[in-house]
Amino acid sequence: MGRRSRGRRLQQQQQQQQQRPGGAEDSAEGGGKRNDAGWEGGYPEIIKENKLFEHYYQELKIVPEGEWDQFMAALREPLPATLRITGYKSHAKEILHCLKNKYFKELEDLEVDGQKVEVPQPLSWYPEELAWHTNLSRKILRKSPQLEKFHQFLVSETESGNISRQEAVSMIPPLLLNAHPHHKILDMCAAPGSKTAQLIEMLHADMRVPFPEGFVIANDVDNKRCYLLVHQAKRLSSPCIMVVNHDASCIPRLQMDVNGRKEILFYDRILCDVPCSGDGTMRKNIDVWKKWTTLNSLQLHGLQLRIATRGAEQLVEGGRMVYSTCSLNPIEDEAVIASLLEKSEGALELADVSSELPGLKWMPGLSQWKVMTKDGQWFAEWDDVPRGRHTQIRPTMFPPRDPEKLQAMHLEHCLRILPHHQNTGGFFVAVLMKKCSMPWNKRPPKPQGESADPRAPLQPSPSDPTVGSTSDPSELEGKTGTSDTEMTERTGNLENNGSKKDGVCGLQVDLCHPHSLLSPPPSKKMKLFGFKEDPFVFIPEDDPLFPPIQKFYALDPSFPKMNLLTRTTEGKKRQLYMVSKELRNVLLNNSERMKVINTGIKVWCRNNSGEEFDCAFRLAQEGIYTLYPFINSRIITVSIEDVKILLTQENPFFRKLSSETYSQAKDMAKGSVVLKYEPDPTKPDTLRCPIVLCGWRGKASIRTFVPKNERLHYLRMMGLEVSAEKKKDGAAQMDESTASPVPPDGEAAAEPGAEQPASPGASTSSDPAGAGPPR
Repeated sequence: MGRRSRGRRLQQQQQQQQQRPGGAEDSAEGGGKRNDAGWEGGYPEIIKENKLFEHYYQELKIVPEGEWDQFMAALREPLPATLRITGYKSHAKEILHCLKNKYFKELEDLEVDGQKVEVPQPLSWYPEELAWHTNLSRKILRKSPQLEKFHQFLVSETESGNISRQEAVSMIPPLLLNAHPHHKILDMCAAPGSKTAQLIEMLHADMRVPFPEGFVIANDVDNKRCYLLVHQAKRLSSPCIMVVNHDASCIPRLQMDVNGRKEILFYDRILCDVPCSGDGTMRKNIDVWKKWTTLNSLQLHGLQLRIATRGAEQLVEGGRMVYSTCSLNPIEDEAVIASLLEKSEGALELADVSSELPGLKWMPGLSQWKVMTKDGQWFAEWDDVPRGRHTQIRPTMFPPRDPEKLQAMHLEHCLRILPHHQNTGGFFVAVLMKKCSMPWNKRPPKPQGESADPRAPLQPSPSDPTVGSTSDPSELEGKTGTSDTEMTERTGNLENNGSKKDGVCGLQVDLCHPHSLLSPPPSKKMKLFGFKEDPFVFIPEDDPLFPPIQKFYALDPSFPKMNLLTRTTEGKKRQLYMVSKELRNVLLNNSERMKVINTGIKVWCRNNSGEEFDCAFRLAQEGIYTLYPFINSRIITVSIEDVKILLTQENPFFRKLSSETYSQAKDMAKGSVVLKYEPDPTKPDTLRCPIVLCGWRGKASIRTFVPKNERLHYLRMMGLEVSAEKKKDGAAQMDESTASPVPPDGEAAAEPGAEQPASPGASTSSDPAGAGPPR
């Protein structure tokens, strides 16, 4: 039916209703009744009741006596909005100052829909007041005209990577991971990426170090969610993050070149935030109320245990792994931890982290629990379970029988967060330390020269109570007793015999089983999951592309040019990306094992007719903070007033800028420049953090190449608020990804298909380093 036909039909219905006794009033009243019944928006209202849920958790006694009514009342309330200020950026203090003294003050004594708006409060347990919560729901934030400025601020700063809108309990696992800049970190189930962002911040705790020794490998099994993960990670502009796409329960072992020898990569820190039934999220995912059943937990337990086991295998001795779920169910929580501790035979132990987050309220882990089927039948021990239920209920779901063994596990060191204690969601977290190798990895390596026959029958191994027959490759790896050294030798031999092209990392095949490395994988595997990614090609040392760049920007001799890469093997290189030395090592030594979705930050973009300006590549804002320490030329120091002009005017002439800026720019050749603002210690009222911007020195003007949201961020930090009306009037809101690679004062024409200038106020997003489906 067309639009006009629908319009005529609607008009006829309205006329018929008006002709009935009672007319439009009855109709409106009827409509009102329908809305009251919960049909607003076409969906029935979900009743926040589930008797089975209440019966289950009352029986398990996860809530202290006398607090049950408070617990249920909290679950029925909407979840407060929380935000976290990105801690590693030098202007975190400026954002905090801006929030406290401007936006939060405007919320004082404000009422929305008859409800008094509470001024946001800091989370007492989060360090340095960098996390805040408020009673404002997302719906009110989006819809209320009084909160429009605050909402725009949140959206813009989130896009710039300066703020993360993240649930409070979700911030706990990265804090307990206690990561440092030199740590190699694996995030096993990383999407959508808020916890990954926290880990990246920890790597960059010292902003003076552009390339920390550590890195984060963020994995997710869902190919589409990996691109969401890329978007989150890209906001933080780090050269130390890699996004990969694997099943976490059999994520492949990686290797690194250490002094010319291939060695297995063991991680210092592993975040294991596993898929779960999510009954701790009832306050925001209200569907859980009607869908909740114990069957979800029973079905997920095996997968959760396999993922946790795989994480423990890849953890270095002395390393720390955090296991977490947004479920309150002990089948997904303590049962997984107890089973993992039991099968580790002393290799793992639970850490006591009760004093690490002062101010956080939590309940200790349970040491006794029972298993309930979806129809309400209880089992206290494995022996009570009838044979017909053995496929659904497994022995690992029950507490250990031996009281001494159970006591030695110290399950009370687990933390369970209950919603009513600090007005949060429900959550569970456990911190594990690795004391020695897992028992199935302790077999000594075979003597040199003795090869392992992949056709030899697998040796029987200690049975895994999670599944009747072993089908998980990572478990097979452990059960055959394959040592790390042996695997290193095999993978090394394969690579030496292969014909891999130097510096090209593009064969992304998902391999879970190390034995499968002994025969070449079928080519069709490359397209099994999602899109085939462009290759990662490192720039050769003798590439003629680099010397003009080095000369034009007077790059320091210490600049790590070997870490530059591009995403194409043929034709012109249009974008240059950069990774840390350690991630380069990982990429070059694991291209056949890993399906890499994205890595590296964009540092240079090709100009059309760039050779006219002595250099074919201009600087990219995304990577300027990483690149700046190595640049010794093309730097213009600007004042705070210059920064305001450059960010609000599209192409200001030299005469509009200060005389100091003009004197630096007048003798400079046309082309890409760095614009640097240093705070003046004699002016404490001005912006207190340094700013580095990419710009272009034209014939008689300078312009900036900065994404829209980053422009707005800097303007806010300087006390300027750019409203929607001002944008329409022509304030330059130019996005770097759509900005012209040459200034529009006639120096060069844009080639077909090149980036074009955005219209003032245009909202576009920068290209996430090739992440996403091929066009």
